[in-house]
Amino acid sequence: MFIQIKNLSKKYKDTLAVNSINFTIEKNKTLGLLGPNGCGKTTSIGMMLGLIKPSSGEILIDNKNLETFKRDEILSRINFASPYIELPKKLTVRQNLEVYGRLYGIKDLENRIEEISKDLDIKNFFDRKTGELSSGQKNRVSLAKSLINKPEILFLDEPTASLDPDIGDFVRSYIQKYRSENKVTVLLASHNMNEVERLCDSIIMMKNGKIIDRGTCKEIIKKHGRNNLEETFLKLARGKNELR
Repeated sequence: MFIQIKNLSKKYKDTLAVNSINFTIEKNKTLGLLGPNGCGKTTSIGMMLGLIKPSSGEILIDNKNLETFKRDEILSRINFASPYIELPKKLTVRQNLEVYGRLYGIKDLENRIEEISKDLDIKNFFDRKTGELSSGQKNRVSLAKSLINKPEILFLDEPTASLDPDIGDFVRSYIQKYRSENKVTVLLASHNMNEVERLCDSIIMMKNGKIIDRGTCKEIIKKHGRNNLEETFLKLARGKNELR
């Protein structure tokens, strides 16, 4: 599946949170969505997930309009992971995966849960309540939940936040492998610029609801005369010619 965003906008009263953005994510590619807090990333993702109604514009998934086509059919092939959205705290890890698996109508759910839990190394706390887990453990459970339906489009919001360097590297490697083997289209929102350079085929940079730059990491770094993506991010976010 691929995604096309055409002139997408969202206005809240007098605030234009997203201002006529356009981009495409090709099948089996990862696009990085970058920008400072409050730039419109979360609102954009919410609209693509069907959680927020756009003020104007179109979201096309495989040339099908999310607003007018059979939403359940499209959304059943999508999933989302974010450490900032808590799973039910009183349910165990196993119970959470069972609930979400049933919501997606997963066939042979027991084997799917076994497979994804082994892959992400979460079985040693499988029967603990999710609310009792560390932040890093919760992140891995959230990622497992996001893959339970073998989505064709995956939205990842800070997927390695709170993870130590070893587990963070493990999760990034797993995402790379999973995308390659399953032909998944990925939108990654992250403030970890090393992660973005490693995982993304291209990036777009947002500020004040608008896209202010786009291209591959190397192209954008070279264009702005910086040594790495973090320096480039700071230049664009601050809107100055020189870093402070």
